[in-house]
Amino acid sequence: MKAIRVHELGGPEVLRYEEIPAPTHGPGQALVKVEAIGLNFIDIYFRTGVYKTALPFVPGMEAAGTVTAVAPNVTEVQVGDRVAYSPAIGAYAEFAVVAAERLVKLPKGLDARPAAAAILQGMTAHYLAFSTYPLKPGDTALVHAAAGGVGLLLVQIAKMRGARVFGTVSTREKAALAREAGADEVIQYTEQDFEAEVMRLTNGKGVNVVYDSVAKTTFDKSLNCLAPRGMLALFGQSSGPVPPLDPARLAKNAVFLTRPGLGPYTATRAELLERAGDVFGWITAGKLKVHIHATLPLKDAAEAHRLLEGRKTIGKVLLVP
Repeated sequence: MKAIRVHELGGPEVLRYEEIPAPTHGPGQALVKVEAIGLNFIDIYFRTGVYKTALPFVPGMEAAGTVTAVAPNVTEVQVGDRVAYSPAIGAYAEFAVVAAERLVKLPKGLDARPAAAAILQGMTAHYLAFSTYPLKPGDTALVHAAAGGVGLLLVQIAKMRGARVFGTVSTREKAALAREAGADEVIQYTEQDFEAEVMRLTNGKGVNVVYDSVAKTTFDKSLNCLAPRGMLALFGQSSGPVPPLDPARLAKNAVFLTRPGLGPYTATRAELLERAGDVFGWITAGKLKVHIHATLPLKDAAEAHRLLEGRKTIGKVLLVP
């Protein structure tokens, strides 16, 4: 089969399009013919070595397709089922072996492309808004990168929860899309100081929660934007990791800092199905819109990574075998 493999850590050029043996499934596993692959910043973290895995490896943490084979003991899915999955590394390929308990059946009418575009980032937005800081009507939330893959979904879900949502973006085009997603206020951080704007818009009170996937360049001001006993949910680091900090810095307003990840928030199959079921249900019902910025052939994975790293994307980038 064709796949993208990483033999050495580095820039997008280390993503090699190769012919490799198709994987074989073992106990508890299913073989999935991949139809669409979602790109995420975690793919870049693995490619550059921020997150560790053995070399060589096939990157990619989410995909959708059709089950073509299952182990004898598998009951969760059967051959012919249309499924999506995340998180499980190895998606940049024509076929993937996945633990059957990580597979989610697609509802009727949901295509593989929006499913692949939404399962990882949609479930991320879900756990952030429902579990990490459970939003309630009247809460205020700041969403960084509000026109990104997670950002656009998180803005919509936060509005479903009744929150007042502020979003940060880098361009006017992205600002328009964040507003379309439902953001009450959009701050173009290339022209405005987002900390000053948040404090102005909240009459100096600050927000209940900041959802921050940017990290290094936003962290200090994100902390300063919090209301007393507010929470900073740092769920990514697209600008680089945050330097070590003294926990005493949190004492000023008795704020909370957490570094959540999708794995612990989908640790059981029941929780996985609940989150994915909500996300896919909202999409099929028209309540949650998925914005796909670009769809590229699998062989162009390096170009897709350049788009993502260069902050040139609005919404989601997909690869198609």
